[in-house]
Amino acid sequence: MSTQAIELPAARAGRGRRSAAARALRQRRTQVGLVITLLVLAVALFGPLFAQYEPSAIVSIPAQGPSAQFPLGTDALGRDVLSRVLWGGRGLVWMAFLATALGVLVGAALGMLAGYSRSWLDDALMRTMDVILAFPQIILVLLFVSMLGTKLWLVSVLIAISWVPQVARVARGVTTEIVEREYIQAAEAIKTPARRILRKEVLPNIITPLAVEFGLRLTWSIALVAAISFLGFGIQPPNADWGLMISENREIITIQPLPLVVPAVCIALLAIGTNFVTDGFARAVARTSGGEG
Repeated sequence: MSTQAIELPAARAGRGRRSAAARALRQRRTQVGLVITLLVLAVALFGPLFAQYEPSAIVSIPAQGPSAQFPLGTDALGRDVLSRVLWGGRGLVWMAFLATALGVLVGAALGMLAGYSRSWLDDALMRTMDVILAFPQIILVLLFVSMLGTKLWLVSVLIAISWVPQVARVARGVTTEIVEREYIQAAEAIKTPARRILRKEVLPNIITPLAVEFGLRLTWSIALVAAISFLGFGIQPPNADWGLMISENREIITIQPLPLVVPAVCIALLAIGTNFVTDGFARAVARTSGGEG
């Protein structure tokens, strides 16, 4: 079999990804999800440019209702809620994206290695993943943060570690099926290095399921980062953070709910938007795979 013939499956995988992406973008749920996600990301990334006050500045009496000067009122300490909302999304966004990217990257690498090895290494890696899965995610994060201190990069890394086993299982499952195909066996027969086979033949064929997995893990990372900040182990006062704002203003919910409701809505919208995009892409992948089958 010629080198050109061996490379054809990768080209087909590229066409399949483009077909799935085009199909996903034509779906209403994907379009709605993209609009919601981009709007929330715009607020998180560019909001500080439009904030009237510093996020920690006490500008009025506590728990003041909406007014012309303070459109969303003030929080439990007298800080402008709108300014804190505009400042409070950056930490959540970068921590969630970093945790998801690291988790998917490491999980995909371990899953591909396990699925391709077809040896004791497969069992060793998967049993290690089972051990990590035995720990509840929030408990795993809080355990190490309580011992090592509240560091934002550490929180992101711990969340990433919690995603590695699940991503590795997906990558391994797809890789195990791919390595039995004729073009992989042909590449091995001509002594193609394993790393080249993984990079050139296996990886292009698992990009699509990994993209779906990335979207799914991102949705959960957003919720997990917000929950950790709510519990006081994420971004610390007086910094602005959507999860932290919910925790700080619980006592005034009956007299001034906006300091809780607005950041909660922002978190929910970001999670819903990414979930819609992921769901649309997953449906497109399923239809593309069905059509090809």
